[in-house]
Amino acid sequence: MTLRVASWNIHKGVGIDRRRDTARILAVLKEIDADVFALQEVDKRFGRREAILSEAALEEAGWKPVDCNPDSPSMGWHGNAILVRTHCPTANVHNVELPTLEPRGAVRVDCVIRGHVMRVIGMHLDLSGLRRRKQIRTVLNHLADSDGDPPAVLMGDFNQWGDRSGAMQEFEGPWHVCQTGPSFPTRRPIACLDRIVVSHEWACRSTHVHLSELSAKASDHLPIVAEIELR
Repeated sequence: MTLRVASWNIHKGVGIDRRRDTARILAVLKEIDADVFALQEVDKRFGRREAILSEAALEEAGWKPVDCNPDSPSMGWHGNAILVRTHCPTANVHNVELPTLEPRGAVRVDCVIRGHVMRVIGMHLDLSGLRRRKQIRTVLNHLADSDGDPPAVLMGDFNQWGDRSGAMQEFEGPWHVCQTGPSFPTRRPIACLDRIVVSHEWACRSTHVHLSELSAKASDHLPIVAEIELR
């Protein structure tokens, strides 16, 4: 089974032209056409933190957001959302509390895709390197303590510059960090802040940063994409 997965910090729908354009965000998602998306900063920062994307528009395009917080108008939790194909069943949704002073968090869901269960974690990590390491340890400990052990994919804005330094040293043994390339800032990408990490059951067949006329304007981050295959 080969899947396309993608992660993107959509910056609350505000592009580098300082316009909030949710239709442009949706158009970029259609360009990528991933089976699973992890999105960050998907809601407004203040007030009721309402979602900036329309669930009806997403469904029309072929995706559904995982319901991480049913009592809130937000699409995700602490700005983190996971999108899957509309026909894919989901279960075991959990919000993972991360040690931080900022409003950070991670969301977890099990998806059934083509008869296979995969576990997806979407996250947005701290600006502090020390806290990032603690947050990744928290996520990995959560996975170790969870029921079952299906193939896993971890995606999000890790806020980590080095590929093998700092917080990325936490991924040892069964984890593989896909080399997707620099995605931030959009005008001149120099930092690999956005990451896709897979468990040992996956082979990472190809990766790229999605650069198009629309994605170059839609957010301050570019989307990252990986084609992964179940071994």
